[in-house]
Amino acid sequence: MRFLFVGDSMTIGRAGDFTWRYRMWRHLERVLPGGYGIVGPRTELYEAADDAATSHAYADPGFPADARRHLAGWGEGWLHMAPLAGEAVRETGADVLLVSLGLIDLGFYTNSDQTAENVHAFLASVRAANPHVRTVLLPVIPNVRATYDAPFAAECHRFNELLAKAVAELDTAASPLLLATVPESYDLRADTYDGTHPGPTGEHKLAAAFANALHQAWGIGGPYTYPS
Repeated sequence: MRFLFVGDSMTIGRAGDFTWRYRMWRHLERVLPGGYGIVGPRTELYEAADDAATSHAYADPGFPADARRHLAGWGEGWLHMAPLAGEAVRETGADVLLVSLGLIDLGFYTNSDQTAENVHAFLASVRAANPHVRTVLLPVIPNVRATYDAPFAAECHRFNELLAKAVAELDTAASPLLLATVPESYDLRADTYDGTHPGPTGEHKLAAAFANALHQAWGIGGPYTYPS
């Protein structure tokens, strides 16, 4: 089973981060040892000094190179990934996509309706590449801008409704779709370092959202275990 992580800045991470991808790798090592792979065309972290994805300085240098693979980018959203995802699935043979996108789109590029159109384009492209691909989608999660920008908060809420509608309408037996849920305990002060990007506890909670969705809906792996 080949997993492809797709996302924006919260998924690629910055130099010095563990990333939720790392937390997910640790989880997969526990519940699917030897029974999975992580695929993707990229491996880097974002480096602020270069304003580009040039860093390999993960917080754990023992994070294996082949587990660092992803399709994520700082400042990239559904708008950017829709044209890239099909080729990535075709080239890597990805079976399961774990997708966290939307915040950057709504914040800088597209409104909720336009972003939903890009979701549809994304799903069509990955299904054309692999008619049996499974996709887990994370809604736009809590963020600091939504606490003071009411129109933006409304767009986030509307997009999440449109995303849930898309999952319900486009889900098929051949290519299942699943909507993940961020734990209610997700807290901007405790779980992010700037009100948007996850810190260590936030990384665990995002990984748990995907891991628990996979386990509860499709019987893949097991429940996420938080460190003691």
